[in-house]
Amino acid sequence: MKNRDNSIAWNYHDATKHSYWSVRSSGHGLDWDNRPFPFKVYPDLEPIPLPQSTEPLSHEALSAISSVIAPTAGQPLPDLSALARILYLSAGITRRRNHSGGEFFFRAASHTGAMYAIELYLVCRDLPGLEAGVYHFGPGDFALRKLRSGDLRGVLVRATAAEPAMVLSPAIIVSTGTYWRNAWKYQARTYRHFGWDGGTLLANLLAAATAVGLSARVVLGFVDAPVNGLLGLDTSREVALSLVPLGYQEGLPTDHVPTVEPLTHATLAYSKSEVDYPLLREMHEASSLISEPEAQDWRSGPNTIRPLKPAADFVPLSPIPDAAPSDSIDRVIIRRGSTRQFARKAIALNQLSSILYHATQGIPADFLDPPGNLLNDLYLIVHAVEDLSAGAYVLHRDSWVLEQLEAGQFRREAGHLGLDQELPADASATVFFLANLNPILERFGNRGYRAVQLEAGIIGGKMYLAAYALGIGATGLTFYDDEVTEFFSPHAAGKSAIFLMAFGRPAGK
Repeated sequence: MKNRDNSIAWNYHDATKHSYWSVRSSGHGLDWDNRPFPFKVYPDLEPIPLPQSTEPLSHEALSAISSVIAPTAGQPLPDLSALARILYLSAGITRRRNHSGGEFFFRAASHTGAMYAIELYLVCRDLPGLEAGVYHFGPGDFALRKLRSGDLRGVLVRATAAEPAMVLSPAIIVSTGTYWRNAWKYQARTYRHFGWDGGTLLANLLAAATAVGLSARVVLGFVDAPVNGLLGLDTSREVALSLVPLGYQEGLPTDHVPTVEPLTHATLAYSKSEVDYPLLREMHEASSLISEPEAQDWRSGPNTIRPLKPAADFVPLSPIPDAAPSDSIDRVIIRRGSTRQFARKAIALNQLSSILYHATQGIPADFLDPPGNLLNDLYLIVHAVEDLSAGAYVLHRDSWVLEQLEAGQFRREAGHLGLDQELPADASATVFFLANLNPILERFGNRGYRAVQLEAGIIGGKMYLAAYALGIGATGLTFYDDEVTEFFSPHAAGKSAIFLMAFGRPAGK
């Protein structure tokens, strides 16, 4: 089984590291005449327009970000309006802007380089306003297109070896990654970006599902081939990444597994030509599961990831009380952007505390057991936070404190670690995600690499939303891998850099 040959994940990780010299010697340029079209289009399928609601949701943003609805009886059966809300707040177009090169579309969730390589599909039973079937979500015209008719959820249930949340879910959202739509800019590093971009989208999706009263769970333990086949994917160009069962259906479980024939629906080309990066396909194939026992083992093995323990010099964190009002989650999502310049002004300690708290609570996923466990450790460089000394820190979630690793002003160092950009130097604080990949790969195989990247994206997406709910700016960034680990060592020795977020007051505000 390739999934257990962990050398493949390590080879990919090492081959796609950024260093000062690799960035400057790559020679990669952007062919703007060949830039990929940002949407997947089925020209021969009729659109099913989705209802657009202007009524704001009543669920407060911070609560929606951190709350989890358990998959139990009593939930409403999702109708077309609820699904439309979730799809819009996950991957819909929130703003449009015209420029010399044409119209540019901003989506609900942040994506690296605004390449938007993640696609969404819906597999459902008969629902109010929507017949059972397999559908593709088109953000461009905010519509569904039916790829298959009938209740085919059983294919996904079997692919997950009857994962409990899948069995009784009336609707399942499948996310996929399209290689070229990200690789045009980021080349072989795209597989990391699948986790980051898929994760930020899922952060929105989980919050939106909570806001409309539906349970949701991220499922990565599935046999890949039947999921890709159900969606009719050309796996040399697009692959399934995650499943999210929505809601709870009382009554008989979904246990019928129909036979599905290959799909032949035409799609438009993204570009005049595409560049193939075999390393991407090798990494994905090596992290694919090929049997139901493998999927069952994914969620039944022992947890080998242990939380950090504080040593000394720690600062208690104090999130803003849950009773404090925040804007509704839909308004925050629509307002969210990526800050392009920070003002080098301080933010409050309770604001930083709240971002960390709400972003790391309640991630319902089949690779996080017990609930509340995380694969990533969060390290910080603090520049300007009221009542918190400047310096390097690590977060201890079990005791909810920051342990100071080194005191000092490290703006220059933060800017350098963040690919020599001004944003991490000008921010009030930067958060670096680091993970000990050895026990993760030992427990989950190469698929654990998918999980750790996706988890970082989910936490980062929640951080985006929490920051904007609190009226401050945020942005996600990339980094010089080994130098990040070196900066936080000896505490971070042996860990790998996974993601980077920066927070602060936007310039001009």
